[in-house]
Amino acid sequence: MMAALGMFVFSLSTLAYQELQRQTDWRHATSNRVGAQPARQFVGRGEDQLTLPGILLPELAGNLVSLDELRGMANTGKTWPLVDGTGRMRGLYVIESLSETQTLFFQDGTPRRIDFSLTLKRTDDGRVDLEEGTGNRNSQILRAVL
Repeated sequence: MMAALGMFVFSLSTLAYQELQRQTDWRHATSNRVGAQPARQFVGRGEDQLTLPGILLPELAGNLVSLDELRGMANTGKTWPLVDGTGRMRGLYVIESLSETQTLFFQDGTPRRIDFSLTLKRTDDGRVDLEEGTGNRNSQILRAVL
């Protein structure tokens, strides 16, 4: 298991990502001043985003249904706990976007290769103790499995 988002497990048999890219922003308000550089004031943490790009090769590794499962999760609009393969709770995330590019087709149109990119945005203000609703239950189940 590489990671789990809610009850969806990222692995070679489902969907394996090639990278985990994280971008965290911090916000600074700016006030213009006469005869001086603008003044800046730290106003708090901004967005925390994860991007998981990868390749799905149905003949070798992965499952075509996995992308549909993630789309179904995104359609609910719910927040999902993300736990990595070591058991570390990374926070609560919503699925912001999922893109895919299908190439190298069989005669019947089934792709042999699917490049994908999944974007997640953190919703818990950096506090993992704010697990809510079904996220808390999912997290407890995942921790028990690990």
